[in-house]
Amino acid sequence: MIASGRPPNQMLQSLDAADFDLLRPHLITVELVRETVLSEADVALRHVYFPHDGAVSITVGLSEGQTIEVAMIGRDSIVAGGAALADGIAASNAVVLFPGTASALEIPAFRNAAAASVPFRGLVIRHEQALLARAQQSLLCNTLHPVEARLARWLLRAHDLSDRKTLPLTQETLAQMMGVRRNAVSLVAHALQRAGIIHYSRGQIEITDLRALQATSCDCYSAAKTHHARLLGLPP
Repeated sequence: MIASGRPPNQMLQSLDAADFDLLRPHLITVELVRETVLSEADVALRHVYFPHDGAVSITVGLSEGQTIEVAMIGRDSIVAGGAALADGIAASNAVVLFPGTASALEIPAFRNAAAASVPFRGLVIRHEQALLARAQQSLLCNTLHPVEARLARWLLRAHDLSDRKTLPLTQETLAQMMGVRRNAVSLVAHALQRAGIIHYSRGQIEITDLRALQATSCDCYSAAKTHHARLLGLPP
């Protein structure tokens, strides 16, 4: 059920009235512009973000200059909540992947609300646990499963957050997010297109058969989704 008068972020929607009132005066709506860096590893945070739509990629950098995605956050969670509760220093990069809007909250206001409300603080911690679980599942998936299943899992997660069957994505971006070579993504995407599961053109990928994409994915997609729902008390 959508709570009227609140931004369309699941975490904000789940707060009781008293806890939401702690945040309400301090929330500002911001545009999530593609490729905008919301937080940078080892740099002090200024805001936490509650996405309304779009998606934010949580990435880590390697010494060779590469980056790889460890999780994707959208309207189902909060960006930088755990770090804001701790020392206020971002542990990873958060970069806008799909454009949208979000509610932004300055760190002092966020910390004041967390200090004033045990339930709110507990909810932030559960969201961080869910994010960690997704990151662990992603690591397992990237280690054990073929590129085809991993690509299907990634596209399903992106679809869940965006509600769009057409995603503004290049194969180069996908390869970077998944930590594989571009030609590997190109071969798999071509095979999925031949099977009628996706259609890709320059700069976008369209999901044309969602059920077939789900069948192509490994169990990591459903496992992460089920664990997220359990931690946050949501319907499976």
